[in-house]
Amino acid sequence: MGLVSGVVQLRPEDAMFDAMLRGWRAQQRSRGLKDETIDLRERLIRRFLEFVHEYPWQWTPAHLDEWSATLTSEKHLAPSTIRSYQGTIRLFTDLLVDARYGWGPACEEAFGTFPVAVCYEWSTFPRLQDYEGDPEARPFTREELQRFLDYADDQVARSVKSKRKGALAAVHAARPTCSAPCSWRTSTWATGASP
Repeated sequence: MGLVSGVVQLRPEDAMFDAMLRGWRAQQRSRGLKDETIDLRERLIRRFLEFVHEYPWQWTPAHLDEWSATLTSEKHLAPSTIRSYQGTIRLFTDLLVDARYGWGPACEEAFGTFPVAVCYEWSTFPRLQDYEGDPEARPFTREELQRFLDYADDQVARSVKSKRKGALAAVHAARPTCSAPCSWRTSTWATGASP
């Protein structure tokens, strides 16, 4: 914990909250997280604190419900963004309720209450799909990718079968789309031999 013992704090709530954030920062650094990630998470925790007007040892699942509803109805954030925010709140409160870190007893001694977990399976956004981003920018499924590569193969075969120029160009055009070794042999196309 990051509190100095024997020192009377002028604003004990703020001192406890700042010590919690310092402890969480140290825990995240020990896991190798970058400062940018840690800073983003800390800002989110501060925004949540400002929204609920309560300190972490006073947070309840109802606070998370209200905040999540606001993010959905007023801010119109994507479910994946809200789930990410809820995950950050969960990480922070998991640290606070973990007996190994001692925040529960410290808060109970100082304020007569202790932090509780506010994120549960039933109070957070579930992950319903493999991809939740913009449908226009989603990656291919394996089946779609296979159909695309089959189409490229068909175009090469059609070009070769027509005995017109362009077979080698079709191979070169299709080849960059292959992430695994392609089955085409350039020498076969260049000599005009059938595949």
